[in-house]
Amino acid sequence: EASSKYGIPRRTLQDWERIYLEEGEEALLVERRGRACAASGTQKGRKPKLDKQVEEDLIAENQRLRMEIDYLKKLNALVLEEERQNRKHK
Repeated sequence: EASSKYGIPRRTLQDWERIYLEEGEEALLVERRGRACAASGTQKGRKPKLDKQVEEDLIAENQRLRMEIDYLKKLNALVLEEERQNRKHK
């Protein structure tokens, strides 16, 4: 009834009712629009930043693994080429 009388979306009224029942009258005075503040240093859904040394170690490991993959790809290509050459000569 209040939704149609005052032009407030039904979902908004349901949210207000839930907040009132769960947190009390004072909770309705709290501004809830926009993003939540990051008072704890980490935002919701975002992982905390890594230590600088850990980040550098991970970057170095990532580079090493990429080089290893490149090396194995080249080795595989050379082996396949050698096998093709051997088939041609037979």
